[in-house]
Amino acid sequence: MKIDNEAIAEVIEVAKRLDQKGLVNAFEGNISIKRDGLLYITPTGKSKATLTLEKICVIDEDCKQIAGIFPPTSELKMHRAVYEMRDNIGGIVHAHPPFMTAYAMAGIPIQSKCHAEMIWDHKVVEIAPYGRPGSDAIYAGVKPILDKGRDILLLSNHGVLSVGTDVFAALNKLESVENAAKILTIAKFVGDGKYADLPDEEVNILLSL
Repeated sequence: MKIDNEAIAEVIEVAKRLDQKGLVNAFEGNISIKRDGLLYITPTGKSKATLTLEKICVIDEDCKQIAGIFPPTSELKMHRAVYEMRDNIGGIVHAHPPFMTAYAMAGIPIQSKCHAEMIWDHKVVEIAPYGRPGSDAIYAGVKPILDKGRDILLLSNHGVLSVGTDVFAALNKLESVENAAKILTIAKFVGDGKYADLPDEEVNILLSL
């Protein structure tokens, strides 16, 4: 199979965007693309800001690394498993954005009746049960959530998993929910724990859209 340098460039672009926004670092977060039978994924323990063409790992269908000067992320097993869960997944972003990860640590789904965009675009961000990083258990609870048509979820006591038809769609969803989680957290302090919820009728309309 021919290696797609455009796919490698896309992984690098997303990695650098996440790094610039403080959503990943050298030891947390990984990005992948599946295209034409090959998996393009970030290496382990390397700064996302300094990734270059030769640092991106390319994995074939037999899980053999065919390109990349460093070994792949320890979450390779999770990425491979998630691609098998739905036919329309072309890109995955796993990250530890501070606000969403705080919800994952607290065991609280992200849901709101006061933020129209959050209701409309994401409805609820559910939590998959805890699994040890790098093990099969970390993704054991992911499929039931993806089967509901959800594209982004929290990994309990760990971080966030976002999928999309391509890696940019996955990134956009992650950025959107992280911003909503930030707003909700700030609003909780500003409102002394209270939100100005939208009327149930309006919430139901937004959920139906």
